[in-house]
Amino acid sequence: MGAAAPVPPFTAAHEALRAEIRAFVSEELRPRAAAWEADRWFPDSVFGQLAARGWLGLKYGPDADWVADAVFAEELSRCGSGGLAAGIGAHTSIATPPVARFGTPEQHARWLEPAIRGEKIGALAITEPDAGSDVASTRTRAEPVDGGWLVNGAKTYITNGVRAHFYVTAVRTRSEPGHGSLSFLVIERGAGVSASKLEKLGWHASDTAELAFEDVFVPDVHPARRGGARLLPDRGQLPVGAADDGTRRRRRDARRARACHPEAGRSRAGRAPCGGRARHARGGRRRAHHHALRRFLDGGDAVREVTMAKLATQRCNFELQDALLGLLGPDPELERAARDARLGPIGGGTDEIMKEILGRTMGV
Repeated sequence: MGAAAPVPPFTAAHEALRAEIRAFVSEELRPRAAAWEADRWFPDSVFGQLAARGWLGLKYGPDADWVADAVFAEELSRCGSGGLAAGIGAHTSIATPPVARFGTPEQHARWLEPAIRGEKIGALAITEPDAGSDVASTRTRAEPVDGGWLVNGAKTYITNGVRAHFYVTAVRTRSEPGHGSLSFLVIERGAGVSASKLEKLGWHASDTAELAFEDVFVPDVHPARRGGARLLPDRGQLPVGAADDGTRRRRRDARRARACHPEAGRSRAGRAPCGGRARHARGGRRRAHHHALRRFLDGGDAVREVTMAKLATQRCNFELQDALLGLLGPDPELERAARDARLGPIGGGTDEIMKEILGRTMGV
């Protein structure tokens, strides 16, 4: 007999929160997703709407609840736009955690608290034109000057890069190669900082930017982390949850579509790949994502589990969306889902990098 699947760490209170978030997403976000996709933008006021309900800071403060934050990430994926989910998720799941973990009380007051209130929007700036998954090759330099640092360099594929008020930025503060000479500085939008919006295959509603830093002065009180900074495992939880709920929503859409296209629905050869991939994606969520979340909550090192979860769900989700599109034919939502899912095996660490990380955790 196989091992029992891990029990999801959700309480009755979490399920009540899930219902509340699901209703908001269904009523306020999903109906506007198509228009925001066409506009290649969603309004900043969405952050304010979420903040008013207390959902931008679920994992911070005296009542911090990481499981509630995971519920938020999962339910947000039902909005019908990968770009919308990515823009919000970049703010809550990758830009603010380094400030929360490494920042001083003064830095929390300057960036984290306004971010939780939806008054300031954050972005994480790591990827560079010549250093994507290879973070150790970061070239953006921060040279020490009187009272702070002078930053020069470029970043690319930065989610929220145009709209962000502050950037948690990976820079090289020493000349030695490798991760040990990397630090994080919080760079505010202003003089010397320019952002150019990029066109993409998917995630149309999000703004993805190329950034340029030209002699940007950063006061010495702004570092979020000095020397060998490491991000929280939280970084991997957002796309994992999004993949699974996107999978379930697409399966429901497929059932509706088959009712309209019975000739496709009767195709056993077409249904089988979709059903198999959906089953694997759902199993990946239960066995990998929820297990990783439990391990993280218990204070353990969840890097291996998060890595496995991303590998197990992201590629499968992309293949599922592609199979559904092939089975059911042209459909705007299916086409958007297929485009959006393509980033899954790339963003936040490519499959190849994830396999390398997994190998290292296993001593290979």
